[in-house]
Amino acid sequence: MIKTAEINADKLMRLRSNLCLWGEPPQYSGRGKPRIHGDKFKLNDESTWSDPEQTIELEDNKLGRVRIRLWTKKHFRLSPHHPMSIILVERLQIDGSPRVLKPMWLAFVGEEMPPLNEVWKLYLRRFAVDHWYRFIKQRLHWTLPKLSTPQQCDRWSDLMPLITWELWLARDIVNDHPLPWQKQITKLTPGRVAQAMPGILVRVSTPAQPPKPRGKSPGWKTGQNRQRRIRYPIVKKRTLPSRKAQPKTA
Repeated sequence: MIKTAEINADKLMRLRSNLCLWGEPPQYSGRGKPRIHGDKFKLNDESTWSDPEQTIELEDNKLGRVRIRLWTKKHFRLSPHHPMSIILVERLQIDGSPRVLKPMWLAFVGEEMPPLNEVWKLYLRRFAVDHWYRFIKQRLHWTLPKLSTPQQCDRWSDLMPLITWELWLARDIVNDHPLPWQKQITKLTPGRVAQAMPGILVRVSTPAQPPKPRGKSPGWKTGQNRQRRIRYPIVKKRTLPSRKAQPKTA
């Protein structure tokens, strides 16, 4: 929380169910050191919860009956000056009892929180974002090239969303070409579209120049200056061995 405090953006994060938070301290009584923390708020201990400031129940098309509760002005022990809003999302059965043993705890930090019936749905979008990062790493080889400069890395990273949009736009015009161990599907995934893209690339062709014929290279042009490639130092991360305690002398 402290590391992201300077980022001017609304942040919605998920919390572990075994965390312990603290409320606002009581008003200063005038004696002794002012308190920094208020009452304890342990996520997995309902006896420590105060009355929620807002509670709603709604019917979701996919999750069914959902109950959402909100507490504000809670903080971690090491960051008392960074309050946040705590949201508890529970799936309910027909009789109103919790459907899942481990509910979802969310924390919101920002200037103005969206309505309670909408803010918790924003976190569900992370499921697709995480899978997209996995896809561009494994299928589009985002982290495979060993580029030399930050400008080259930025340019290669900028191509990843463009390639993803091309696969999304081509999903209706490609023919599925499954591998021998794959099943035929009607709704193609991005990976299956990328697998069928060579058929389109053959028709579209490429703006690159045709390969040069084999033979003896003409070599470097006379009078053209050469410049060695810039080499950057290799960054090695390692853990230092712990110092052994020296024996005490008499």
